[in-house]
Amino acid sequence: MDITALLKFGELEVLGRLAGSSNATLLSTVTSPDGFQLKCVYKPVHGERPLWDFAEGSLAGREVAAYQLSDILGWAVIPVTVWRDEGPYGEGSVQMWVEETDEDGVVSLVATSDLPEGWLHVLSGENETGQSVSVVHQQRLDLQQIAVLDALMNNADRKAGHVLIGDGDRLWGIDHGLTFHDEPKLRTVLWGWAGEPIPRALIKDVEVLESHWSDVERLLEEYLAGYELTALHSRIEYLLESGCFPAPSHGWPSIPWPLF
Repeated sequence: MDITALLKFGELEVLGRLAGSSNATLLSTVTSPDGFQLKCVYKPVHGERPLWDFAEGSLAGREVAAYQLSDILGWAVIPVTVWRDEGPYGEGSVQMWVEETDEDGVVSLVATSDLPEGWLHVLSGENETGQSVSVVHQQRLDLQQIAVLDALMNNADRKAGHVLIGDGDRLWGIDHGLTFHDEPKLRTVLWGWAGEPIPRALIKDVEVLESHWSDVERLLEEYLAGYELTALHSRIEYLLESGCFPAPSHGWPSIPWPLF
C-alpha cells in the first residue's frame, strides 16, 4: 500500500478532535477505493490559531516541510505527512497516525537522587513538595536524529509528548507546526547532548543537504518563504561547521512549556 498516496487521495473522514491541542488537530481516517483504511491526523489551515511570530495559515505547511526534510535525510523519524488541497474543513496537512506503545517514553521526570543509569540530564528543579527532580532523556541514535532535525528546523516546541514510541520500539517525532522560523527559536527537552560532537554518520547525512541544496530548496519552497529557506541553509552550514549539537541560547527560552 502506498501510504503517501492514500493520505493524499483517500477518502478523508474526521472522527473527532484530539484533546489538549491549541489548534484543530483532528483524528481521522483515510480509505482507499478498495476499502483499506488508515488512521491519520488532519490539521486544517482553517483551524489554526493566529500567532504573533509565525505567518498566519502557515503551520500545516511546516508540518509537511518537516517530514520532507526528514525524508531527504533518510531519517524515518517523522510519520508520513502530506498536503491536501481538500478535506472536510479545507486544505491542510494529513499525517499517518502513530499508536503509542510505551507511555513511559524517552523523556522522563525523576528524583534527582535517583537518576537512571545511561540517561542524559537536561535540567533540575523542585516539585510541588520541594523535592529535587530532574528531566532526563535516553541515549539512542534515532533520538539524536530528532535532536539534529530540531536544530535544522529551528523547532520551537519539542515537548516530551512530541516524541512517541510506536510498534517495534520505533521512535517518532510529531507536531512540527512551530518550525523553520528565520529567527533563532529552538526550544526542546533534548538538550542532553548540548555541545557534544554529532556522530559522523549523521553529519554525513546533513552534508547531503548542503551538496544538494537546490533540490532541497525546490522541494520545500511550496511550504516555506524564501527568507525561511535562506535561514535553513544558514543553519545547515553552521551545523556542519561546528559539528556539534547546539547549546541553549541565552536570548530565547530554551525549554518549552509545559515540558510534557
